[in-house]
Amino acid sequence: MKISTRGRYAIRVMLDLALHNTGEQVRVKDIAARQGISEKYLEQIIAVLNKAGYVKSTRGAQGGYRLAKEPEYYTVGMILRLTEGSLCPVPCLEDEINRCEEKDFCETLDLWKRLTAAINMIVDGVTVADLVARHDQMCNQGGEP
Repeated sequence: MKISTRGRYAIRVMLDLALHNTGEQVRVKDIAARQGISEKYLEQIIAVLNKAGYVKSTRGAQGGYRLAKEPEYYTVGMILRLTEGSLCPVPCLEDEINRCEEKDFCETLDLWKRLTAAINMIVDGVTVADLVARHDQMCNQGGEP
């Protein structure tokens, strides 16, 4: 499994919105400049986040975006599943019911189940608020944000 730029950038956008939550809308232009993402590509990603209700938009001269809920609400797993789809490393585990004809005698099925569980545990255990805290910790230590 490889996370695409779309998934990685969506996480960065959500983090950027959390970091710049001053009560004012954050413009796409500003996010793009800070994150080094083209505005056109960023608009596509924001549209997905907006449609899912993860961000709220305001139109007009003072328009822009903000998180729809507090950063604690959003996990990395939620964002990645929205942008990437399933995070399962094998297709037979993507659906609730494993329809694979070889499931009853597959020597590797347990391995894939454990890997899927490990991936989910990690991505569902990190929130945007955790990423904000990590950013703040790095800045306080003199590192690059």
